[in-house]
Amino acid sequence: MEHGASTLAQGLISQALIATWTLVAVAFFALVILVYVAIRNRTRRVDLEGTVQAFRSLDIEAFRNLVDSAEEAFLRDNLPPKKFREIKRQRAWAAFLYAWEAGRAATALAKVGQAAQRSLDPEIAASGVQVAENAFRLRLQTVRVSLRLLTEVLLPGLSSRSLPSLADQYERAAETLFHLGGFPSGVHGLARSKSA
Repeated sequence: MEHGASTLAQGLISQALIATWTLVAVAFFALVILVYVAIRNRTRRVDLEGTVQAFRSLDIEAFRNLVDSAEEAFLRDNLPPKKFREIKRQRAWAAFLYAWEAGRAATALAKVGQAAQRSLDPEIAASGVQVAENAFRLRLQTVRVSLRLLTEVLLPGLSSRSLPSLADQYERAAETLFHLGGFPSGVHGLARSKSA
C-alpha cells in the first residue's frame, strides 16, 4: 500500500512538473512574440511623404458636394422620385468611398504622429501629439460617417443632413500633417527618433 501511495505521489509530482514547464515555455514564447512585435513596430520606418500624398490626393471639395444637403434638396426637387433615389444611392456610395479613403489616411496619419512623438526634436514631438490626436478624431468621424452613408445607400429615400464635420476634421488633420512635414528636418527628424 505504501508502494502504491509513493508511486501515485511520484506520478502527481511529475505531472505537476510537466505542467509547470509547459506554462513556463508558453509564457516565454508569448514574451518573445511581444518583444518581437514591439521592436518591429518601433523600428519600422514611417512614410511621411506617402501619408502627405494620401491626404493631398483626396478631393475633399468633391466629398463636400456629395454630402451637401442643399445639393440633395435641389436633386429631390428636380428629379422624379425613382431617379432621385438612384442618384442619391450612387452619391452616397461615392461619398462612402471617400470616407473610407479618409479613414485609411487617418490610420497612416496616426502612425506618423506616433513616430513624431518619439523624435528627439521637441518641436516635432509636440506636433506628433497633435497629429496623433487629429488622426484619432478623424478616424472616429470616418467610422460614424461611413455607417450613416451605408444607411443612405440602403435607404436612399430617407432625407439626410450635411456631413461637414468630417470634411472639417479632415482639413484640420491635413493642416497638422503638412505643418509637421514642413519642418526643415521633417522626414529626417522622424527617422532620428528616440527609439533608434
